[in-house]
Amino acid sequence: MNYDIPGLPERTTVPRDNGLTMVMDKGLSLRQVEDMIASGGEYIDIVKLGFGTSIITKNLKEKLKLYKEANIKTYFGGTLFELFIAKGMFDDYRKMLDKYDMELAEVSDGSIILPHERKCEYISKLTEQVVVMSEVGSKDETIIIPPYKWISLMQSELDAGAWKVIGEAREGGTVGLFRASGEVRMGLVEEILTQIPAEKILWEAPQKTQQIWFIHLLGTNVNLGNISPVEIIPLETLRLGLRGDTFDLFLSEEDNARLTE
Repeated sequence: MNYDIPGLPERTTVPRDNGLTMVMDKGLSLRQVEDMIASGGEYIDIVKLGFGTSIITKNLKEKLKLYKEANIKTYFGGTLFELFIAKGMFDDYRKMLDKYDMELAEVSDGSIILPHERKCEYISKLTEQVVVMSEVGSKDETIIIPPYKWISLMQSELDAGAWKVIGEAREGGTVGLFRASGEVRMGLVEEILTQIPAEKILWEAPQKTQQIWFIHLLGTNVNLGNISPVEIIPLETLRLGLRGDTFDLFLSEEDNARLTE
């Protein structure tokens, strides 16, 4: 920080297991990646190369090298995994992870119909090779998964070896955990949290209002994902109470008393 203000909420330290910020790279150039790291790299834990962009991204190895040198973990979007599975190319997918020296992989089934037992088998097999993040939820806004099913799916995938389970929202934040308007399905989230520890979940929350809601519910060190590159520093200010939306959340009793004198 450029100057010290006592009493700001305490962020977990890098490398961290909780309080993660996952940023979505939907095709950034090498120069854009360099600029993003220079301005906000210390606030980024993970970068997802969204959906199938890694297939057509130029200078992919050079881009991954930039992230690695900045101690930022990367993984390919779950849609790419689903494409390999639909084509019967799971072994090829594993070879691709090795080719690009990937530390993380996402297992999802948001665009394909995949028996859950098979999904868990893929998770289990991939944990022999990489750290696995598994995504729960459909990309189809017409499919409403009841809370008990979310809980069951998340727990099974954690049991299969997933490091974190990801709550689906897409890059727009209008499906899965959220209504088409972007409004949080509050009852769903709160019921999930009765059974699944918050630190095991990474919530996709691309919209500011969604980020605010989760910070109010779970605090500074909630795991948030699908963050736009231009929202990295704004999100960190929300986490630290340096923005009006969360300013009051982190004031102490002494601070509030001082304001009423």
